[in-house]
Amino acid sequence: MNTLVTVPKNGTLTKTNSNANYRTLSNLLDDIFNRDLPSVFNSNFNTGISLPKVNIKETANDFSLEMAVPGFKKTDFKIDVENGILSISTEKTQNVEENEENYTFQEFGFSSFKRTFTLPETVEDEFINATYIDGILKISLPKKEEAKQKPPRSIEIS
Repeated sequence: MNTLVTVPKNGTLTKTNSNANYRTLSNLLDDIFNRDLPSVFNSNFNTGISLPKVNIKETANDFSLEMAVPGFKKTDFKIDVENGILSISTEKTQNVEENEENYTFQEFGFSSFKRTFTLPETVEDEFINATYIDGILKISLPKKEEAKQKPPRSIEIS
């Protein structure tokens, strides 16, 4: 013989109502206030993008920064250098509207981010350049001539 017992979140056992088809006001309130509220809100409000990941690589002549940001156009980005700080930002608004005979459907979205990086003193900020191809933003940060690695040379002893 199996007996079903309801165990609420507070851990106490309760008797079940023999008339289970009708919900009482207290049961409705318990359901509302015992929900995990973050999961209720996250399903509708998480429409923006998170900060994109960045790969940074150093070579003898420059630093290379790559950022995966698909779905944008190169004109969507704003890249600034000021007082040794590199700033990369974008804002994108998308509106979709469909009008049919019996209904109107409208949906909109907004996404943005801003990443900042402190540049090393060895970067020649006058010659920084950027490209955006296939969803990858690449920024080349060339080093100053005096900071570039020189090839090894032999010194003869006199």
